Amino acid sequence: MTVSDGKPRVEDETTESSMLSLDDGDIHVCQDGPRDAPALLLIHGSASSARSWDRLVPLLTGSHRVIRIDLLGHGRSAKPAGPSYAIPDQGRRVGAALDRLGVECAIVAGHSSGGAVATALAEQRPDLVTALVLINTGPGMDAFIAPESAAIAPSQWPPTDEQLRRFASTGFSRAGYRIPPELLDEVRIMTYHTLTATMQGTRDYLEQRALPDRLAVLGKPLLVIFGEDDRRWRSSSAADYRVVPGAEVELLPGLGHSPILEGPGRTARSLLAFTAIHAVRAD
Repeated sequence: MTVSDGKPRVEDETTESSMLSLDDGDIHVCQDGPRDAPALLLIHGSASSARSWDRLVPLLTGSHRVIRIDLLGHGRSAKPAGPSYAIPDQGRRVGAALDRLGVECAIVAGHSSGGAVATALAEQRPDLVTALVLINTGPGMDAFIAPESAAIAPSQWPPTDEQLRRFASTGFSRAGYRIPPELLDEVRIMTYHTLTATMQGTRDYLEQRALPDRLAVLGKPLLVIFGEDDRRWRSSSAADYRVVPGAEVELLPGLGHSPILEGPGRTARSLLAFTAIHAVRAD
């Protein structure tokens, strides 16, 4: 639930939900797991929210303080028309949120464009980011697979259920995959401006400089997980990340753009094997 007084409240038996008031809008965060365990931050992709990690979180809380954030414009966070939705600005807000939570270092995992935000955060705050995990994050725009369906026009907003299903369908390995209705709702509650501005922000960031080039100079441990049947980004492009010294790249056969939903167990095994080596416990 959202919180008006800035104090956290228990959302269910395990999740603590709170709203952080930042300079350009309120940011919603969720926390699970022991507070003295190593911090693991999960950043969702475009047109999504912290709820996209719901199936993965229970598999991670045995060894981590799992923090999820709704980026500005998404989920329960504010959706103002004025602020910038550029990737570096989203990264700055994530860093400010972690400061407010008292997190001094964290492994940061991003799904899809959330991986770009994770990269921007590491560029801005290398002291804060211990290691990075990118899940189906395209390394550059040349790896993007253009959608066959027409884009949703402003006059069609808010979209119908059928338009939403078509829009989200390429996020999974096969046509007919039952997309969780709560994730369709997350698209519906966005404004047309926040949807288009955040997607354009990702495109601009990747066109300015490819992620492998950005990451190669940071010296951070990197794990890249890619569903091999991704219908949004060429999975073969995951090899581009091998220019990053020591990078680990793992392809998951039979999974598409959203392995965190389609194969949470397989995704968690890869993620936990990596974090077991690089996690730092809170004092």
